[in-house]
Amino acid sequence: MSTLPNLSFFGKRVLITAGPTYEKIDPVRFIGNYSSGKMGYAIAEVLADMGAEVYLISGPVNIKIDHPNVKVTMVESANQMFDACLHYFDKMDIAIMAAAVADYRPAEFSEVKIKKKEEELTLRLVKNPDILSTLGHSKKNNQIVIGFALENNNELENAKIKLNNKNADAIVLNTLNNAGAGFQFETNQITIILKNGAIFEFPLKSKTEVAKDIAECVLKML
Repeated sequence: MSTLPNLSFFGKRVLITAGPTYEKIDPVRFIGNYSSGKMGYAIAEVLADMGAEVYLISGPVNIKIDHPNVKVTMVESANQMFDACLHYFDKMDIAIMAAAVADYRPAEFSEVKIKKKEEELTLRLVKNPDILSTLGHSKKNNQIVIGFALENNNELENAKIKLNNKNADAIVLNTLNNAGAGFQFETNQITIILKNGAIFEFPLKSKTEVAKDIAECVLKML
């Protein structure tokens, strides 16, 4: 990793998503995932330190960020994250979608706690809006959109498909098959795939160092 120049993102507005989304079943239960938000928050802090004006859209996490260059919007559901991203995206130079957004949500929400009665309970799920695809297909020529892919089989192939289908400029791939990578860890191991076909592989690093690798890649794309 080369030394990143100070304030090299000065004047750039960056939209970042982080953490999980929670999709409510009833007042006490939800569908979620194990995302801690650490990767997205690390990217936000690194880019803010480099002068970017960061708009961080965060799902429910146990992390606090106190940086004058970071504006945080807390959300819970995928629909709320979608709305927040659409609110800011038009004025952004860069969007980095690091959140682990639920693909589906319960079709019905029970206003009262569901009681344990039957031996089985069937939940009908409906698809959530695709934030990365929406931004990727609506971006202007001067906007960069970067997505994340967490895979555990056919990793590179699936990441390339996602890159193409979402019309993103790059995908940051991490795999559950690498020890110390993925949700909850303080470390991560990534591969960055660019729209032009270039692929950059990195060793296991702290998430702050990973965020610096991503920042350097974005600088080259700019």
